Amino acid sequence: MPLPTRARAAAALAVAVLAGCAADPGDAAEDPSPTPHGYVEGAEETAEAQWRLVVADAGTGEVHLLDPATEESVVVATVDDPRQAASDGRYAYVSDGSGTRVIDGGTWTVDHGDHVHYYKSEPRDVGTVDAAVSAAVGDPAVTVLNAGHGVVPLDRESLDAGEIATTGSVEAQAAVPYGQRLIAIDGGAVRVLERDGSGGDELAKDCPEPQSPTVTRRGAVFACEDGVLLVTGDDELTAEKIPYPAGESLDGGLHHRPGTSVLAARSDGGGALVLDLKEREWTALDWTADDTAANGAADAVAVTATGEDAPVLVLTRDGVLRSFDPATGAPLAQTALLTVADGSTPVIEADTARAYVSDPGGGAVHEIDYRDDLRLARTFDLGFTPGPMAATGW
Repeated sequence: MPLPTRARAAAALAVAVLAGCAADPGDAAEDPSPTPHGYVEGAEETAEAQWRLVVADAGTGEVHLLDPATEESVVVATVDDPRQAASDGRYAYVSDGSGTRVIDGGTWTVDHGDHVHYYKSEPRDVGTVDAAVSAAVGDPAVTVLNAGHGVVPLDRESLDAGEIATTGSVEAQAAVPYGQRLIAIDGGAVRVLERDGSGGDELAKDCPEPQSPTVTRRGAVFACEDGVLLVTGDDELTAEKIPYPAGESLDGGLHHRPGTSVLAARSDGGGALVLDLKEREWTALDWTADDTAANGAADAVAVTATGEDAPVLVLTRDGVLRSFDPATGAPLAQTALLTVADGSTPVIEADTARAYVSDPGGGAVHEIDYRDDLRLARTFDLGFTPGPMAATGW
């Protein structure tokens, strides 16, 4: 059923509409309706990205799928005591701390570099993986689920068919698919593996205590105990370490709009750090001149970066959402958005124009136009307390 809104309705999710594949004229003559690249049986190709939010009810464990375009919400699964959520673009992974529910969000993007396809289908509950997933990184062939001190590589073709199957066995603390191979870290050593886990060429850098594995347009990234590890290259891969600023360490890993090369993180001191992978430079964000900073009310509780030329977003414990220039760290805008409930963990997800901020205390998700001085575009009243949240459609 449609969800009511408290703020004025905004335009539909703003995304770039990109051209489809150019077909060979000879092929087109033989087949006037060729199958689009990335097509999955039963899916509908759309003109633009179809973002959906997978939101777990912190009280009942029901997992809801919220479609901002239609303002409709449906229950797709139930997870006892949901604790964290991750997404690989199409699938959401909601964990209860021991196992993880795999949910097909029903929307995804296929990026061919010079053009993009967008698809949607019906959401569904695919099944359960016996691991507490904290991060998911996928490509068209495999999604690697990172679960604390182990990884599970899932076969994407099987997932698309509604089945859960692994591509092999990978012994690692963390891993990502990259360039038709896997970049895996075990015992701090960084190795290049085949998709089935075989091989094991070692790269020159190490990465103790890896977390937040992701892949960006500028390479594969891991947050390590002593800095961020960046792996780049095609046939020949190289690894480099980008140390944290002096005296700084991360609290909760790296956050960013999917694929983009600017990353944000909360620091152990309650502030926020921004890493520009293009420049290999960190920027510390500072809003501590605020009068509320004295008692920790202005400590960062959720952060994300939205792109190279787009704001970094920081939600602080006083319920204020702030935006900053990613290059200079200069403050851009702020707005009193919500009340942070004791023990709750708000989440920020961002697409190319809007951010979605969960509000556990208010039982809502707020849609923010972060390019328009953090204007509140819509508020989705959920009727439950939102817990873990992840986005699909990217």
